[in-house]
Amino acid sequence: MSEAAKFNTQGYNLVKLLKRLEVATARLEDVTIYQEGYLHSKIAEATKADTKSVASESEHKNKNESSSQPAISATASTVSSNEEEQPKAVSQFEAFVTTSVNPVVELSEKIDPVVFESMKLFKSAFDFQLKLIKVASKSKKPDFSSTAFSDSVKPISATILDINELKDKNRQSKYSAYLNSITEGAPLFSWIAVETPVSLITDFKDAAQFWTNRVLKDFKETDPNSVEWVKSFLALFDDLKAYVKEYQTTGLKWNDNGIEFKDAIKDLASTPATSAPAGGAGAPPPPPPPPPASVFETKEEPENTGGIGAVFAELNQGENITKGLKKVDKSQQTHKNPALRASSSVAPSSSTAPKIPKKPTTLKTKKPARKELLGNKWFVENFENEDEPIVVEAEKDHSVFIGKCTKVMVQIKGKVNAITFSETESCSIVLDSSISGLDIIKSNKFGIQVTESLPQISIDKSDGGNIYLSKDSLNTEIYTSCSTAINVNLPVGEDEDYVEFPIPEQLKHTFGDGKLQSTVFEHAG
Repeated sequence: MSEAAKFNTQGYNLVKLLKRLEVATARLEDVTIYQEGYLHSKIAEATKADTKSVASESEHKNKNESSSQPAISATASTVSSNEEEQPKAVSQFEAFVTTSVNPVVELSEKIDPVVFESMKLFKSAFDFQLKLIKVASKSKKPDFSSTAFSDSVKPISATILDINELKDKNRQSKYSAYLNSITEGAPLFSWIAVETPVSLITDFKDAAQFWTNRVLKDFKETDPNSVEWVKSFLALFDDLKAYVKEYQTTGLKWNDNGIEFKDAIKDLASTPATSAPAGGAGAPPPPPPPPPASVFETKEEPENTGGIGAVFAELNQGENITKGLKKVDKSQQTHKNPALRASSSVAPSSSTAPKIPKKPTTLKTKKPARKELLGNKWFVENFENEDEPIVVEAEKDHSVFIGKCTKVMVQIKGKVNAITFSETESCSIVLDSSISGLDIIKSNKFGIQVTESLPQISIDKSDGGNIYLSKDSLNTEIYTSCSTAINVNLPVGEDEDYVEFPIPEQLKHTFGDGKLQSTVFEHAG
């Protein structure tokens, strides 16, 4: 063979070898860092050996080429075996988290920090479920009431509670509808422990959709991200339902030929962090801290020193607990011998049980004062000793709630739908008009002045109130219950001077014709 032919043959073999190496390298990109470094080193060695073989004598060419082929085949088979090790149920759930959950988390960050935090908790529960799916692919079905299984799902339960707590802390937030949507949908994570997970996911989607409709109503015109967020969030339920239909039709799928559940959990916990999928939650969380010591645990105590341990030791005697009691003869029983009671040396106790002291005012939690319009409801709360009147500019569809205020005057301008006056002390209201009326609840030393009209006033568990009605509100109906010292002042005469009319507190009840008749009791003279 000529030198030119030899050169062409060697060049062809080198190009073919490099192409095969490129294919193998591309398949290695999804392998973890440790495996990637190891395989690259093997490829480098194979490349070096094959390059030397091409440059060697022609009689050794076939031998070197055949030796390089097994090296590359071994590399490809290693990659294939790594891919086969991960079941499709695991890889598809990873894909679901990446394509369906992560976009909602990213959108939440654009909307509000608290919504973003809530959605991150939502995603973390899916990350925990991914770990559980990996365990299920390797282990037999455990007893759901076992400690090992209950401990494995604790992070998911804790996450649901955290989502709910975050929502409760931000009830007054502008974005509370988002938080309620996430909270209502969070129980869907229980699909792993039920036999009909598809219907369960549908139910919680419907519960969440009530609040996503509210999101659209409140933010559709002002925030374009809200529409996309609602679509993505609801699509998340549909995508999870499709995954469950395909891979987990009757709940979490277990490996009948696998290892014990507790052993699979240990294997997952011992897996290095580098084996986690890209974009995943990383290494499994550390085990939870040990529970606090029981309140019933006691240190070793000297004999006859008592303590809670001694109490439980006595109670655990069972039937033997009565052996130490002394039988009392009938002649020694005071309830059968009045003479013994008369001669008893034990003086009757004149003291009563000590009263539980009231919590000092200085130790009570003082909430910040607020005057705020949420939706169509005004809140005026926790004000104290205000020198100037608190003015509320209200509209017909607004309602006003005034609560837990002390020594405050509130002026409500305009016609409002309804007014509630609750748990106040030495407070006054000046109002123009109310469509539904005014409710006064658990308030003391209050004053009410109506400048126009309202249909009714209801007073419940309140004391020491003065009500001033205008000429236009003389037809107002007043209902009282469990209330004392209530006076109504009405304009009388041409000069419209106010005259005080006390509301009766005493009633007389009589029976006649099989009926109870109640009338106001009037004092004669």
